[in-house]
Amino acid sequence: MVIMSTETSTNDDVQSGRTITLTQADGGWWVARDEETGVASQGETRQDALDNLDEAVALHKGDIGESIDTREEEEKVLEELGIDPDEVAQARDEHDGLPDFMQ
Repeated sequence: MVIMSTETSTNDDVQSGRTITLTQADGGWWVARDEETGVASQGETRQDALDNLDEAVALHKGDIGESIDTREEEEKVLEELGIDPDEVAQARDEHDGLPDFMQ
């Protein structure tokens, strides 16, 4: 099932009038896709999918999130996420830097 919709978000900072496609996947989850940016997200309900899409589009556009500028800041974030900073450093050395999606 595909539903075409215009923006229904309650977020005041989101551009109005953009086109969003809602699709219900075979497993029952909903997929929301912003046609302008090509960004998609999913959720167990239509509203969850739309809420997740709002956040994904904001991240895509750089409207939210913080820059990590120093190695110390990076190590702190990695540790908070339960990732060993030494493993990340080793992977960078073995693969010539950051993967494309992290640049």
